[in-house]
Amino acid sequence: MKLSNSGTRRLFNRRWRAIVTLLAVMSLVVSTIGLASLFGTAPQLAQAAGSGPCDIYAAGGTPCVAAHSTTRALFGAYNGNLYQVRRSSDNTTLNIGVLAAGGFANAAAQDSFCAGTTCLITIIYDQTGRGNHLTQAPPGGFSGPAAGGFDNLANATAAPITISGHKAYGVFIAPGTGYRNNNTNGIATGDSPEGMYAIFDGTHFNGGCCFDYGNAERNSRDNGNGTMEAIYFGNIKVWGFGTGNGPWIMADLENGLYSGVNFGFNSNDPSVNNRYLTAIVKGEPNHWSIRGGNAQSGSLSTFYNGARPNVAGYNPMKKEGAIILGIGGDNSIGAAGTFYEGVMTSGYPSDATENSVQANVVAAGYGNGSVPNSNVLTNGNAESGTTGWSVFGSGTLASNTSVAHGGTRSLLLTGRTASWNGISQNLTGLLTNGKSYSTNVWVRSQSGTPSAKATLALTVNGTTSFLSLTPATAVNSSGWTLLSGTTTVSWSGTLSSATWYVETASGTDSFSIDDASFQ
Repeated sequence: MKLSNSGTRRLFNRRWRAIVTLLAVMSLVVSTIGLASLFGTAPQLAQAAGSGPCDIYAAGGTPCVAAHSTTRALFGAYNGNLYQVRRSSDNTTLNIGVLAAGGFANAAAQDSFCAGTTCLITIIYDQTGRGNHLTQAPPGGFSGPAAGGFDNLANATAAPITISGHKAYGVFIAPGTGYRNNNTNGIATGDSPEGMYAIFDGTHFNGGCCFDYGNAERNSRDNGNGTMEAIYFGNIKVWGFGTGNGPWIMADLENGLYSGVNFGFNSNDPSVNNRYLTAIVKGEPNHWSIRGGNAQSGSLSTFYNGARPNVAGYNPMKKEGAIILGIGGDNSIGAAGTFYEGVMTSGYPSDATENSVQANVVAAGYGNGSVPNSNVLTNGNAESGTTGWSVFGSGTLASNTSVAHGGTRSLLLTGRTASWNGISQNLTGLLTNGKSYSTNVWVRSQSGTPSAKATLALTVNGTTSFLSLTPATAVNSSGWTLLSGTTTVSWSGTLSSATWYVETASGTDSFSIDDASFQ
């Protein structure tokens, strides 16, 4: 078909705009990760510099309308507050900002303010200037656990991490914890296009409903199919699921977690459990997508890209434009997870834009690629012993003597120290009587032979629970084997003391344990 002169001009203009957008995104990638990384040698960043994820989205024509993080600035020029903490000793608050414009969280300010007491995260600030801050979620269709039905607030020190070598804290969501904003500005409503990404701890999840970040109802109620569009992460199978046993990135669209076009199983949505996970959901009229990847390395994969679910009520969508974190749209509060950063956009981002955002996230240096952490025990020394039962850790559990690491809860409750990696935490919520916990333990044999299994025994108030652990992953480059298992922890009376014992099955060989945690 021959185009008219005006048609030719329109085609040329569209192509030219596409080229300009691509060049702008490429420029931002270069400024974020450096020319060297494009050609194989990326420098270690001392702090985030140049451009942030929201600068990249803006260059792609889909600007951020909400940007939340407790670890870093999401704009290259942002120099404001990231979040607020409140300490229990006197109920005073402190805003935690960045070390420098476009940089990382000032965790030292939090540590100083919270020393000797516990702190809760009260506000997660919106960096866009629109005021879309996240605060304690109010009562909803499922009332919250706190006084007046409000959800719990996250323990401010329950998810310590490093990012480009800087200490920071994530938002540790235990069941009953949730954040929300029902009076937002600029968030997509109806069938309007939007995008969102979040960085989660891919090893911290459960099968409760629902660990979400994204668009939800403004009245904290279930208002029907299509009134939500949020990222979900976990392994619940009530509505939708993918391959394997989970966890999966899915979309919470209300009255359904969708892993693709079908209600229920969709084979293209894989189980993903990267320690730091990039999770993406985006939608526009009768079209949406799920994408994901390792937030520490590599590119994004597309798990679904197609039409809205083949169930009535999702085309067109009826999004309402509230923002939630850690809960369902109707304030369902059974989920667990850890959040580090996330944004919501106006407009449907291109894959190229999201690929550039992924490059920015990788360059930010979550965790510095070190798993397991080599200094998680007292003074950085791993516990060692010979086969047969060996005392691994024991002590009296009192206020500020329980500890956490990497978004999971510690097994190491020792009489020698009241801290794990220098971080002390309150006992509240550490153990639940009669609850089943999943367990991870890193074991290394002194002979270099991988440990086939180990057994841990937890004695609480004189009642012992045994955990038979088997390998969960291959031995890593440093010779550590990850063993995993589950147990139900029960006791009588008031929780007061715990002792851990460990036994390996490697004959007379000695062993070391570097990291033990449960959730």
